[in-house]
Amino acid sequence: MSFFVGAYATSPCGSRWEPELEAAFWAGLRAMPHVRGLEYPFAGKLHAHDEAWALAHLDPAWDIVLTCLPGTMDRLEADPCFGLASEDEEGRRAAIDFIRLALPVVARLNQAAGRERVVAVELHSAPRRGKPRINSSAVALGRSLAEIAGWDWQGAKLVVEHCDAFRADLPPVKGFLTFEEEIEAVRLSGASVGLCVNWGRSAIEARDAARPLEQIALARKEGLLAGVMFSGASGAETAWGAWADGHMPHAPAAGLDYAAAGSLMTEAAIAAALAAAGDAPAFIGAKITARPAEAGLEVRLGLNRDLLTLISRSGA
Repeated sequence: MSFFVGAYATSPCGSRWEPELEAAFWAGLRAMPHVRGLEYPFAGKLHAHDEAWALAHLDPAWDIVLTCLPGTMDRLEADPCFGLASEDEEGRRAAIDFIRLALPVVARLNQAAGRERVVAVELHSAPRRGKPRINSSAVALGRSLAEIAGWDWQGAKLVVEHCDAFRADLPPVKGFLTFEEEIEAVRLSGASVGLCVNWGRSAIEARDAARPLEQIALARKEGLLAGVMFSGASGAETAWGAWADGHMPHAPAAGLDYAAAGSLMTEAAIAAALAAAGDAPAFIGAKITARPAEAGLEVRLGLNRDLLTLISRSGA
């Protein structure tokens, strides 16, 4: 089985644009076993620096899962009412307009490969709750999903990727809708929209490695599980932070060269998540970061390679 890599999180060009270095990184990914394609970031255009470069270097054999979270978070910084689940109509319309920008990007990615390569588009239930005058709801998200689902996505499935929900007793990272509210929103939309569980974000939400399993099982029971993404997390103070959405790698395991000590995303945890998901997901992937920030290409590629190896041998 093969998987998607959220390679932008491990890219050596996260803070600077060096085309030759990024090309070497992508070439290393192409040489790996188990790589189906990329979870590709969307912030408003196809590539932050050079669209022509990206289209020329994306392997035509790679499938794509397009994630709209980078652009969502960028816009939330400017407008805390922004979001598909916002009860503020101006903020909700702004989020819908942002997602509309992804339509031509999906078309260009498909055209470059000569096929419908974009298998999913990940949406998110912003805004962040807990601030004065910021309100969100399943009803508002359902309305947004119903409208967006009416557009021509050229075969790509719309998927709500769950981020940690707002909790009054703990400081949130994203603070979006609860998983149950997202299920309700999908039902209210009447559209064919799925759900994706990000292992790390679900663990962060509950401060508990059991939460991803619960949400995977619930989504599967409801017939809505479309994706599982493996990012790690830890309650300990590590280079990736404590209960932070830092895309922490997997815990050390036999036969691996690269890992993150203290990660709760162990081999057993990955195997349990895959068992809970069964054959329901349309995509399974991994999104991790390297520490320190100056880590070289070998480390960045090695972390991805070893996590994909771990997922593969854990039962996928």
